[in-house]
Amino acid sequence: MISHMRQEYACLQTATVIHFAARGIKRYSLASGMKTRMDIHFTPSVYEHAAALIGETPWRVSRDPECLFRAHAEAFRRYRHSPVVVGIDIYNLEAEAYGATIATPADNDIPSICVHPCPASDDIVRLNVLDPKGAGRIPMVIETGRRLARALPDADIRIPVSGPFSLACNLVGFDRLLCDVIDEPLNVRRALDHLARGQIAFAREIASQGLGIALFESGATPPLISPEMFAQIELPVLKHVIQEISSLAGHPVPCIIGGDTFPVLESILDTGTGYVICPSETDQASFMRHMVAYPDVMVRLNTDPSVFVAGDPAAVRRELNRVLSLAGTRRNVCIGTGALPFEADPKLVLMAEMFIRESGPSRDGHSNPPVCVQRF
Repeated sequence: MISHMRQEYACLQTATVIHFAARGIKRYSLASGMKTRMDIHFTPSVYEHAAALIGETPWRVSRDPECLFRAHAEAFRRYRHSPVVVGIDIYNLEAEAYGATIATPADNDIPSICVHPCPASDDIVRLNVLDPKGAGRIPMVIETGRRLARALPDADIRIPVSGPFSLACNLVGFDRLLCDVIDEPLNVRRALDHLARGQIAFAREIASQGLGIALFESGATPPLISPEMFAQIELPVLKHVIQEISSLAGHPVPCIIGGDTFPVLESILDTGTGYVICPSETDQASFMRHMVAYPDVMVRLNTDPSVFVAGDPAAVRRELNRVLSLAGTRRNVCIGTGALPFEADPKLVLMAEMFIRESGPSRDGHSNPPVCVQRF
């Protein structure tokens, strides 16, 4: 078991905000007491929370193109976050296209799968390869992404693509897939290879529409799958998918994996991704120490999203101070959140941005130099 170590860092004392109006992104240049500067920005993860901003349910917004457009346009208007990921129930999109049944949730709950289309992983290979031009809600999401890109030229619009293991989980159910990983690992590998073909086709269609791609693979997270199983079964397929999608996109695509990812961090980096998440659920101090050897990879250091629900500004400030201290003087780092809950308080999200702005001028008395915005 990975021991959760805590390392104290000196708090970052000052910050100067730089506005990039042309890009619509707010970047922050922070200085520590050691007079060493880094560039950083705050970017919340907005999916179901976008529905709340227009007074609609996640269910309706996930299925109505006009609501989906309005929700993410409003989220960007308020938060100016980057990227804007077009979706609500982002892991359901391809599974539903393959035949999964999504239950209508109660009230403001997130839509979830109630019937999996495949009894076991060896049934996955019998599915037709995903056709992104006509499968389920996929064409609607891509078209909404195109509308958002036209309406919000300053925004970085991304279409979510599920990783192969997460998609397999939604097709057979998590318990069934884990049993197959143990008992029938070759069947699981063949299933992942089969799904990879459809996911690459999906990414090709996204790229052909001039939109960005974000790959999500949180189904493949310890303790849900062991680091050994990750390396043996998941990694070869995930690496292939990321390399193919990165080639389509023209740059290394983000590999967004939440949960306790530190035990599989080296495998994640082996995919060649240029962007990783340091989730609040993992040993973040050890994670950030490990990333010192990878200075060119962008790390999104996540805050615990629950602090944006509790209505306690002091708790938000404490959480921001905690993650800023972990960021240290790393250049390629941004501060983010896990998926903002539907009921997150927009005032607290905006306060998180303001927190850095109001910290004052740099301690060494010099203004911070302009920085280049790096987009993923």
